[in-house]
Amino acid sequence: MEIDNSISKNIANPRELERMYREDPKAFKKSFSHAWEQNPDSPVLAAWYERLNFKEAAHTEKTSLLQKGFLFMGILAILAGISTRIIFHFVEQEAIAPINLAFGILPFIAAYFVYKNNPPKKVLYTLALMFLLSGLYLNMLPSNHNDSIILAYLHLPIFLWGLIGLAFIGNEYGMGRTRLAYLKFNLEFCILYASMAISGMLLAALTMQLFSFVGLDIEDFYFRNVVLFGAAALAIVATYLVSMNLKLAKNITPYIAKIFSPLVLATLLVYLITVIWVGKNPFLDRNFLLVFNGILFSVLAVTIFSITESGTDKKKNISDYISFALIILALIIDSVALSAIVFRLSSYGITPNRIAVLGVNILIWGNLIWIMVSYMRFLQNKTGPSTIQDAVTKYLPVYVLWAAFVTFTFPLIFN
Repeated sequence: MEIDNSISKNIANPRELERMYREDPKAFKKSFSHAWEQNPDSPVLAAWYERLNFKEAAHTEKTSLLQKGFLFMGILAILAGISTRIIFHFVEQEAIAPINLAFGILPFIAAYFVYKNNPPKKVLYTLALMFLLSGLYLNMLPSNHNDSIILAYLHLPIFLWGLIGLAFIGNEYGMGRTRLAYLKFNLEFCILYASMAISGMLLAALTMQLFSFVGLDIEDFYFRNVVLFGAAALAIVATYLVSMNLKLAKNITPYIAKIFSPLVLATLLVYLITVIWVGKNPFLDRNFLLVFNGILFSVLAVTIFSITESGTDKKKNISDYISFALIILALIIDSVALSAIVFRLSSYGITPNRIAVLGVNILIWGNLIWIMVSYMRFLQNKTGPSTIQDAVTKYLPVYVLWAAFVTFTFPLIFN
């Protein structure tokens, strides 16, 4: 009762009320309700009432949301694990193609983002329809595994990745910052999933070794029923953790970008000089042309990785010049690859593989030109870093559309 009277007596003394609160917050909060009942018209006590109760309400609401999100994540993880195990059974029986395993994981990641972001119904219906049609179309393809079918299998995950992006972005699919956030999510997801997967592999190795000590070989059973289930469920868990702003992945990605960019640049320069020295020719050597394209994709991925993690700082640093050098290098590699592909098309004729590689190289060439021009303007202080990020994010739908074109038309055209 004494502190109740003290609160009432010091209504006009905010400093004393603050001192009392800091001295014993629990006692202050316990006695405040009585003082508030005695002085309901006091604006000072009204402010204190909101201060003391708003935090509790906010905390309760946040905890409730976390609990609901965690529960939904757990349900999706279990469903993803079960679905993947069932699909794997049919893959083993050679009833369906192995690419169907993607449908055991990716739709559930999209479902989590739909739950989290609550997109408009048109986006929800589009996602459901596209996943359904993709699954039906994939399993209607002939099982002869010719080049066009294999290309469809290779490009389908890129199209599904675009659908997950739509679920992530929701109704803000036209905004560059949301597309950039999706790219960052992918980087953080890969880092976190890889970290947890390594831990899982160590656990699996330990478990099988322990059982081997008692004369039981559980490797086949463990892979089919535990590893497979865990790998699928882990993807949903990693999605949830990244979406909850886990600091581990967010803090490490900028450092990885800064470390890997100069290493990749130095390695590729040495490699290209060596290639020229030994006289390798991508125009005549098909396998070397494939390696050349693999290098191009790697450089493009590292470049986008670096740009994504560069932030909005207008000050230029050494990382910007390294990224610009990587873009120039990638453009040179792509130009050589394009020339070699055109040469092989004119010399050996049209095939699905050559058309697919030509198309993606043209798309990458156009994207690299856009990024290079944006970077040049940034380095000349004519624009900010946002224009470089726009050159990356605004081009993403082009890759998804190309993947959809190859997936859904090549088997029809070339069969």
